[in-house]
Amino acid sequence: MIEKVRHHLSQNEPLLFERSSPGKRAYQLPELDVPAVDPAEALGAENVRAEIAGFPEVSEVEAIRHFTRLSTWNYAIDHGMYPLGSCTMKYNPRINELVARTEALAWAHPYQPEALAQGSMEVMARLEAALAEITGMDAVTLQPAAGAHGELTGILLIRALLQKRGNPRRKILIPDSAHGTNPATAAIAGYAVENIKSSESGVLDVAALEQLVTDDVAALMVTNPNTLGVFEENIIHAAEILHAKGAMLYMDGANMNALVGIARPGDFGVDVMHLNLHKTFSTPHGGGGPGAGPVAVKAPFEPFLPAPRLKRSGKRWTYDYKRKHSIGRVKAFYGNFGVLVRALAYILAHGGAGLRNATVDAVLNAVYIRKKLEPYYDLPYPSPNMHEVVFSDERQARHGVRTGDLAKRLIDYGFHPYTVSFPLIVHGALMIEPTETEGKMEIDQFVDAMISIAREAEADPQLVKSAPHGTRTSRVDEVAAARKPVLRWKPA
Repeated sequence: MIEKVRHHLSQNEPLLFERSSPGKRAYQLPELDVPAVDPAEALGAENVRAEIAGFPEVSEVEAIRHFTRLSTWNYAIDHGMYPLGSCTMKYNPRINELVARTEALAWAHPYQPEALAQGSMEVMARLEAALAEITGMDAVTLQPAAGAHGELTGILLIRALLQKRGNPRRKILIPDSAHGTNPATAAIAGYAVENIKSSESGVLDVAALEQLVTDDVAALMVTNPNTLGVFEENIIHAAEILHAKGAMLYMDGANMNALVGIARPGDFGVDVMHLNLHKTFSTPHGGGGPGAGPVAVKAPFEPFLPAPRLKRSGKRWTYDYKRKHSIGRVKAFYGNFGVLVRALAYILAHGGAGLRNATVDAVLNAVYIRKKLEPYYDLPYPSPNMHEVVFSDERQARHGVRTGDLAKRLIDYGFHPYTVSFPLIVHGALMIEPTETEGKMEIDQFVDAMISIAREAEADPQLVKSAPHGTRTSRVDEVAAARKPVLRWKPA
């Protein structure tokens, strides 16, 4: 029997401004035993700031308890499972954090002379080599700051190569099962976007692709596995169709945690792809960053990679800025270095066999959830899934309960909600990704919660539709919140 509400009671927490009382201080110091000095006179008036108007005045214990209480309100990966599909919200080994905070690496400055940066450059070189091997590609740039940034870099590389060949072309094809950033990226890069509908099995419709690939098409951007968690089984044929017409195959690698150690995109015809190091290779994901979106390419694209490039000169590393065909910098310096360190630590700690095992565990967990929940939730695309599974709310909708209601009720059971209403090709989607780091006990608790909610939706729909019930803030008016957000607190 699952415990339905897994939180403890605590009093409502007022704002620090509401706790404030004139004269309170969060520190205590003895009286000066030397003459007082005017700060403006000692430091210069331009370096001294006046008191901050309205700044809260609280005691030390009030400040400590306030922020400690707030921290207990947050759901975190250290508390439990994040079943967010396509986001790969997994636990990351703490040892990788320790490595990234090694003093010589954490304090490395990008303007250090090359002679003093050999260790950092070696880290980047080894990571480039590892990612090239994992993806089956020929070269890697570490500059892009995140996935969408990597996408843009990749499409600019495709444009550059096609331009050199005489025609950058006009259009990019994107399946309806791709990530939403793909069409945005193509548009920003100056291309027109044409959508391709998925087949009944939820994969790329190769017959439709063959009709759409013309001399105007620069590339197909495909997410593989796609947002349904389904592997694009016709990917080799798709690559052949594109290449026969002089077009390129771009792969969104955000779901690489379903392929690492099992399949290499370069081996099935991908020309350019990006990776999300903050999803697959161990940087805490969410909260706005940091991220990294390295781009891996086949050999014809290497001359166009962002400058500078790492270059071996004798026994030392140097930066090569003299790259005639480079698309130029896409980020200041050489990438988000701390994220790169974590990724290399993760790869070296696992080794080839360990990386493959992580992929197998991710797929196993998702298939297990699918099999457990199929009797209770509609599965619109029955094709074999990999790292994630997408249900719909069709059964629950008959009782007036939608995916957003189910997600909010899940909060009462102590779990973070799954991805709601995405992908768009599934009406009322419930996208669930357990990741490789979840054990059977936690997954079984999640499954029990989802089954219990499915039963509640039939027996007492209003209970689910009015959820959450155990949170400090009950259900909010999301439409009003979006239209009239409260962005600033004003004291009474």
